[in-house]
Amino acid sequence: MGAADVVPGVSGGTIAFISGIYEELISTISGVDLSLLKTWKNEGFKAMWLQLNGGFIVSLFLGILISVFTLMRLANYLLQNHPVLIWSFFFGLVLASIWYVGKQIPKWNFKIIIALILGAAVALYVTSLPPMGSSDSTLFMFIAGAIAVCAMILPGISGAFILVLLGAYRPVTEAAHNFDIKTLAIVGAGAVFGLLSFSKILKWLFTHYTSLTLAVLTGFIAGSLNKIWPWKKVLEVARFDDKEIVINETSVLPWNFEGDAQLLFSVILMLAGFGLIFLLESLASNQPEESDATN
Repeated sequence: MGAADVVPGVSGGTIAFISGIYEELISTISGVDLSLLKTWKNEGFKAMWLQLNGGFIVSLFLGILISVFTLMRLANYLLQNHPVLIWSFFFGLVLASIWYVGKQIPKWNFKIIIALILGAAVALYVTSLPPMGSSDSTLFMFIAGAIAVCAMILPGISGAFILVLLGAYRPVTEAAHNFDIKTLAIVGAGAVFGLLSFSKILKWLFTHYTSLTLAVLTGFIAGSLNKIWPWKKVLEVARFDDKEIVINETSVLPWNFEGDAQLLFSVILMLAGFGLIFLLESLASNQPEESDATN
């Protein structure tokens, strides 16, 4: 999830979904409230830790943090030097995710199809918005963290891309690169606030409208494909700190791409990304069986 979230256009929520931990993630986060302190006081730390599902949270977020700090530079390098190839891999991965999430819906009907179309339309609209101006103010960074983390746990909408739209991607990546603890703490506080708030909404939707929620999430993933299409034509760029940042681009067919389309390697990487989803699904589906056998 951390590796996905540092790439503008790929959602960590998609990775959570295809690895089979999405609903547990939402349920666990939404359960973080003041009742945990009451449990700790009355029944002890162990009871509170079990109620919190602490082992799950610590292992997951530790993995995300390690991935963010170790893969941020690699992601930036690949996006700058091999953009077509890296986007091809993620395109295949996200394309397979549509099938994976969609097959979780037990019965399709007119309402489900409408929800899917609306989800796709929203994601397509969001991913086509031009980025805003950058700001380093404390309030702005807090709000950016809160909004971006909501996208991070939504399959199909990338938290990193939301940071790009808000103009906060550069300040956040620079803070991570320079170990700017103050800026990271502000963004982190906003992320915690947004995560705790939005997860409760998602849990309620999964509880009362499971199929419709899954359909909207499938639409989100489908609508995001335009953003991660490997072959783009740049329409507008802006300069920040002597660096050119693309602020407007459009998808083109490989044979209309200005440059080396690298079609063969791109197709291979798309298939690799597609195959990775089936591998993750296979591993996730085998976990309960292995656990039952052990018990």
